[in-house]
Amino acid sequence: MSFGNNQSVNAAINRAFALTDYNIYNNIHKQDKFQKQTILADESLTENEKSEAIRILTKGYDQDKLCYNKGTKRICENCNQECLATLFCELCVRNYLKANFSNWTSGNNDIDNLIQECQMKSITTYKIPEWIPYNSFKNVKYLTKGGFSEIYTATWINGRYEEWDSKKQQLKRFGNFNIVLKN
Repeated sequence: MSFGNNQSVNAAINRAFALTDYNIYNNIHKQDKFQKQTILADESLTENEKSEAIRILTKGYDQDKLCYNKGTKRICENCNQECLATLFCELCVRNYLKANFSNWTSGNNDIDNLIQECQMKSITTYKIPEWIPYNSFKNVKYLTKGGFSEIYTATWINGRYEEWDSKKQQLKRFGNFNIVLKN
């Protein structure tokens, strides 16, 4: 399984998952703690690689906490509300998305409402559904025809949301992202 760009970090995270005895570490909190301890004890990693591995594990832990709506809550330093995630405040992210509803439209109210509803239910910063206008793509190239559609490849300029920038109070984007389009 690939978690990031560094093979050593990916291998260490995979080892941490493989070493987890799910009978002993029988909830997401115990599993997260054990896996992070395993990473910190891994002598094959540099300090920077350990930090990257911990960040990746924390992203997954945040996703699990939000998915199951369980875990220790904290007070967000920005909105002063209780939130579950540790790397971001899910309430700040939702407020940010809600404030941007008027900045985009698909041209179809039903589609817009569905996307907005899904955004308000998103549990992670890197899987937020959004309307992407065609002018956000470059290098659109025909690939093939299949079934009832034509398939194209393209580069999504700026790419998807990746993480929350708590200093700027906004979502940061991934950068150019290769995608497949169907017409």
